[in-house]
Amino acid sequence: MPELPDITVYIDALNERVAGQRLEDIRITNPFLLRSVQPPIESAQDQVIKTIRRFGKRIGFELSNDIWVVVHLMIAGRLQWDEKRTKKPTKNTLAILSFGTGALHLTEAGSKKRASLHLYDNEAALTDTLPQGIDIETMDLARFSQRLTQSNHTLKRALTDPHLFSGIGNAYSDEILHAARLSPILQTQKMDDEQIQTLFHCVKDTLTLWTTRLSEERGKSFPKKVTAFRPQMATHGKYGQPCPVCETTIQRIRYAENEVNYCPRCQTDGKVLADRGLSRLLKKDWPRTIDELERKKSQRAGE
Repeated sequence: MPELPDITVYIDALNERVAGQRLEDIRITNPFLLRSVQPPIESAQDQVIKTIRRFGKRIGFELSNDIWVVVHLMIAGRLQWDEKRTKKPTKNTLAILSFGTGALHLTEAGSKKRASLHLYDNEAALTDTLPQGIDIETMDLARFSQRLTQSNHTLKRALTDPHLFSGIGNAYSDEILHAARLSPILQTQKMDDEQIQTLFHCVKDTLTLWTTRLSEERGKSFPKKVTAFRPQMATHGKYGQPCPVCETTIQRIRYAENEVNYCPRCQTDGKVLADRGLSRLLKKDWPRTIDELERKKSQRAGE
C-alpha cells in the first residue's frame, strides 16, 4: 500500500501536471471504484484543480466548486500518467481523469478491487469521515507520546493504526522500528521516555529519508515504480536476508495478508518472536532465540 513517502511523491508529480488545470472528464471504468452517491460524479467535470493534498494515505483533489475528489489506492492501486492521452484502458484500469495536459489512469492489479474514489461537498464533509490520526509531518514529541500511549497496543499495531497516526503502513513501520531498535510487539504503555523519544525521531527521520529518496528517484518524471519492497530497505520484505547492521537473518511474523519483518538481535534481544502458524505447528520445537534457530539450521544442513 502506498504510504506517506509514496503519496507525497505522487502529489508532487500531480502538482506539476494538473494543479490549476481543468478536469475535463472522469471516466469510471469499474463501478466498484466509486463509493459515494452525492455529490454526483458529473459535478466534478469541467472544474479546475485548486489544490492537491494528502489525507493519511489518500490523495484529495479540491475543485473550483469546493467539491473534493478523494482517491484511496489501498494495497494494489497505482496512478499512471499518460501525457499524450493515447493510452487505452486495460483490465486493471478503474478510472481515467482527463486534463488538457494529459490523462491520469487509476489502476489496480489483482482480482480484489479495494481502491476507492469518493466525492465530498466540501472539506468539512471530507474530514468528518476520515480517521483522525495525527499528522506525522507536523506533530511534536508531546503530541506523539500522548497519542502513542493513550491505549495499550503493540508498537506495530499502534504505528499502523490510521486513527492514531496518519500515513504509516506495514512497510515503513518495519523500517521505523528497525531504526529505533524496538520490538514490534513491545507494548506502548510499557515504553519509557527514552524509548518514546527515540521512536519519535525515527518516525520523522525514516519518513523524511524515504520521501527524499523517492523524490530524487523520480526526478521530473511521474512515479512509475511505486512498491512496498525496495532494495535499500533494512527489514521490510527481507525475510531470510542478513540485517544490514548486524548481519543476523531477518525474521518475520505472518498474519492475514501482512507480515512483520524484524531483526532479532537489533530489536528483540535475540528472541525469535512466535509466528502464530509455525509456532503452533512446531510447539516445543519452536526456537526461542536466534542462536537456537541458527543451531537447528546448522544441524539440518549437516544431516
